[in-house]
Amino acid sequence: MEVLVPSRSLPVASVPDTLAVARDVVVPLLARGVIVRRPPVVGALARADADRRAVQLLQRLRRTYGTGPLRLPIPGRRAVLLLDPAHVHRVLAETPDPFTAATREKRAALGHFEPANVLVSSAEDRPVRRRFHEQALDTPHAVHRGADRLVAVIHAELDMLLGRVDATGVLDWDDWARTWMRIVRRLTLGDAAADDEQVTDDMVALRAAANWAFLRPRRRLLRRRLRESIARYAADPDPSSLLGWGASAIEPGTRVEDQVPQWLFAYDAAGWAMFRALALLATHPDHLADVRTEADGVDLRTPQRLPLLRATVLESLRLWPTTPAVLRETVRRTRFERGPVPEDTLVITYAPFFHRDDENLDSANRLDPTLWAHERTEADWPLIPFSAGPAGCPAQNVVLHTASTALARLVTERDLMLTGPAAEVLRPPADLPGTLDMFTLRFLVTPRTTAPVRA
Repeated sequence: MEVLVPSRSLPVASVPDTLAVARDVVVPLLARGVIVRRPPVVGALARADADRRAVQLLQRLRRTYGTGPLRLPIPGRRAVLLLDPAHVHRVLAETPDPFTAATREKRAALGHFEPANVLVSSAEDRPVRRRFHEQALDTPHAVHRGADRLVAVIHAELDMLLGRVDATGVLDWDDWARTWMRIVRRLTLGDAAADDEQVTDDMVALRAAANWAFLRPRRRLLRRRLRESIARYAADPDPSSLLGWGASAIEPGTRVEDQVPQWLFAYDAAGWAMFRALALLATHPDHLADVRTEADGVDLRTPQRLPLLRATVLESLRLWPTTPAVLRETVRRTRFERGPVPEDTLVITYAPFFHRDDENLDSANRLDPTLWAHERTEADWPLIPFSAGPAGCPAQNVVLHTASTALARLVTERDLMLTGPAAEVLRPPADLPGTLDMFTLRFLVTPRTTAPVRA
């Protein structure tokens, strides 16, 4: 097929191809909910395997137009779509200048519940807010300095979950989500927040409004109540909570009430990834055996790194990204090899395209924890479950530690059998589905039958 390459300018998608991007990429992203998922839509998209169709479309666009970036002629908004791995690495590395993370779309969405969050902050305000997150989340370290309490909270909450599950023999999304959000509230806000379902319910309601971004009026009274709730916890922070760990980094301009909601938001998405990871473990017995060998050999009541379980969570996030569209916006005119990009242009990285590109990634559609055996760099194919670069997620390590600790407890003490249609589509050697509905996953749970292997 002939590659269409206009001289000294970026390739421009045809009107039919732009409409195809809208149909297969943009509409599914918006319909499922960018900020909080809509379960019925997630289920419908999973049945249609919508993300696989989107990846195949972008592969065709790359064959047609070359490596881009590909201009999308959208009325009222300049936009380019990244198709080349080097461009992904460059855009993420060169954030916030010339590629800011505070895009027009992101400001409109996050403005519903965290308008001064670091993700949408100006270049002047961003450093002080980023320092608060990195201090609280202990960003550089694989094991958080408050990990002893983190582990204790997880085990205490899982004790209660497993008591209920043992009585019914079933673990479903609703039971998992209730336990997970108790863990999240205790870790982020402190033990006093364990039963404060109001704060997380308010977050869900505000995120539902944020799904509509520009199109929905702000729920100001609800947002005020959320801010007041967080302010109460911040006024006398539990020293062993993430809020407490970040207290020493609060400076004028930090706007704590606009930073903490992002932790609740991100940890909710981590719960989706963990439940999908549990489904992978339940359908890949060889990998489960390796994970159990790793976890059986250590004391899970103390902080552990558990690299294989962390890789499992990363694989869940690669296979089914919780942030499918990574957005940047040019703050000034900048140039790529094939032409310039004007100021105020939306730059779109569709993560599933790179994570599931079977034309370049041999294990694109199967579980492959070895992809995470080393720290990935710009020399590697871009796998960006936590984004990357200066605006990469500062919570990556604490999320992976939390997730691996919880999963280790579940799989070392119980056998979990996935039921329903997902059990068939996830079982190797078939390609894993492009879209997986975590809300309908259901496990039959029994005591573990194989003896642990002790070091």
